Amino acid sequence: MRNLYTKHHWFGRLLASDPGRVRFQKAGKATISLISSVFTTLFILNITGNSLLTASIVSGMIGMMGIMIVLDDTKKKKQVTTLLMAISAAAGVTFGAILSGNAYYIDVLMILIIFSSFYFSRFGVRYFSICMIGFITVYFSSVLKLPINQLPWFYMGISIGVIYAFFYNFILFQDSAQVLKKSMRSFHIQSNLTFNILIGAIQDTKLDPKRIKSLEKNILKLREYARTVSGDLKEQEIKEIWPGLKSSQLQLYVFDTGMFLETLTDSIYSLKKANALEIEKLRRLLVWVITSLRDAEVLAPSYDNQNLMEAEKAIQALRFVLIDLLKREEQPSGWVFLIRRIESIGNHVIEGAINIQQSLNNGKKVNDEIEEKEEDESKDEDSSNELKPTTKKAYQALVAGILSIIVGQTISPTQPYWVLLTAFIVLLGTESIGRTYKKGFERSFGTIIGAVLGFILAKLLSGHSVIELTLLFTVIFAAFYLVTVSYTLMSMFITMLIAFMYDILLGGITFMLIGARVIDTIAGAAIALGVSSVIFPKRTRDKVADAFEDYLTELKPYVTLYVKSFRENINVNELRDSAFEMDKNLQSIKDEADPLLQRSEALSQTGINRWITIFTAINYYARHLVASSYKKKFEYPKEIEEVFKKMEEKLDHNIDTLGKLIKGTETFGTIYNLKEEREQIERLAPSRNQSHHDLIHHLYYVWRINQSIVALGIDFGAEKK
Repeated sequence: MRNLYTKHHWFGRLLASDPGRVRFQKAGKATISLISSVFTTLFILNITGNSLLTASIVSGMIGMMGIMIVLDDTKKKKQVTTLLMAISAAAGVTFGAILSGNAYYIDVLMILIIFSSFYFSRFGVRYFSICMIGFITVYFSSVLKLPINQLPWFYMGISIGVIYAFFYNFILFQDSAQVLKKSMRSFHIQSNLTFNILIGAIQDTKLDPKRIKSLEKNILKLREYARTVSGDLKEQEIKEIWPGLKSSQLQLYVFDTGMFLETLTDSIYSLKKANALEIEKLRRLLVWVITSLRDAEVLAPSYDNQNLMEAEKAIQALRFVLIDLLKREEQPSGWVFLIRRIESIGNHVIEGAINIQQSLNNGKKVNDEIEEKEEDESKDEDSSNELKPTTKKAYQALVAGILSIIVGQTISPTQPYWVLLTAFIVLLGTESIGRTYKKGFERSFGTIIGAVLGFILAKLLSGHSVIELTLLFTVIFAAFYLVTVSYTLMSMFITMLIAFMYDILLGGITFMLIGARVIDTIAGAAIALGVSSVIFPKRTRDKVADAFEDYLTELKPYVTLYVKSFRENINVNELRDSAFEMDKNLQSIKDEADPLLQRSEALSQTGINRWITIFTAINYYARHLVASSYKKKFEYPKEIEEVFKKMEEKLDHNIDTLGKLIKGTETFGTIYNLKEEREQIERLAPSRNQSHHDLIHHLYYVWRINQSIVALGIDFGAEKK
């Protein structure tokens, strides 16, 4: 299998997609739970001589949603929420049936549920899940006007759905150690694919733009996999799969591997431009280093020590070349430091791999003791009088709900709540006007495409129930599998599902019927956008500013602790946690700014595109600080220690000032360029020949980070000093 994905890039890409098969597993569980619930309920109904098809539909819906909308952060909480969903669903069916004769009461109940789903989510995501299932069941039972005497059959269907959801989620397919193992496998496959592209880039006689573009794309994908794996690293599961390992060891190894590939990509690109790879010996050595690291299966059960020995030999040979270059009177200008970077981070990867192998073989930890810090998930309550985001969203939902019911009753009297459902879903998870617009547009566009495809397929397959059912379950799986990939595609498949359901339940589908759902969807999306623009509006630009501030909040201690480590005994390896967190914050910045970036006319006015580019550069430099942080005690003159203290103060001041300028709390400030400190360190620091550790090299990215901060500060009106 390994040779296949090494030789055939497309096969490796297929295997590496969906790290840990999380999306596949969740979509598969939801689909199987739905099928099991539907057919089990139908079987019981048939043997009791009851033809109540709607009870089996409710059962399937509960079985499916019991997998998809249970979002708690621990297994125990998820189990409790799954069981509570049975109570919420039963209450929803009951109240919907009892109040179905009075549309006014149903309207009030639905609006109350939607308000509660947002308001009470401040106390935990569980309350959203419970309210969501309550809303769906009230909607279903009120539209169908269920007779009271049929409710016991629906209670049975709900119980069956919850039982299957619980069984598939927590007994048969557990989200446990196997997910981590598959995630690590996907990470290794993606790493090896990138290694292969790098080998090809080195061997090319010319710089191929397509290959460089492919490399950059693969590096971004690898970074995404690294974040996924880092989030899956739990101590108990690691002990179960790889006895003797600690999460800190694996996290360090994942980070180093990703950084090594990023360093290689940038360095090889620069070496190509400098014509350094025309030196055959250097080109051959780099290929040797990459090939040996690619073939070192560090976590394989049947590990061969020869794999890492080969990698060690390759790095050592590269080190000898580097020493030889540095000893020359006339060093090749502009690219020797690139070889140093490759040798340094490559050596870190090998050291981490050796520690992992020793721990696996000895069954005990070899690394120095690293205290595991438990992140406090709970945030301090906001002591200010300002309304919480969940409360603001609840009031938005309240207004949107009232408007949706009025509009729904006007344009679709027979299905008045579809507008309400759409407005509810579009408001969900959208904190800015831009994100609301983007989600509403994607849902509307996906609905239009899905309506056309669903209508055509339902017409062609009408009467072929088996084929329609097969397609119905297929589109359900596809919708859930793609929900985090493309909201447009998810909406398209959901609309196709509705078309098939209409055809099966109503004995046929008309263009007017499916067209009405499209109009309802567009109306609901428009109402959600209008309300978010008027009721407690959050401009996209303000939300992006919040995301910038979150990033700077994480960056500030990260950089200052790194500088402080040169004069105090600080374990900077622990900064890798912050590096992963900053990666997430950078992605959040891009997500929040996406609606603005899609409107080209806004770029010249806001400059957000340039700011994101600079923050991306800062993140790149910051990651290299951790990559170069495996240093022992540095030797330098006493005067430099005072320079470090000044650097810490000025970096702290610069980041604080930039944060205030971005938020708008200040319109003017002073930003220090650290030119004086840099000149002092470069003048006083011992040369590489005098010291085993190159102080100037380890501070290179600190200067780059500060230069980026200065550039941003000037953009926002600061004065450089």
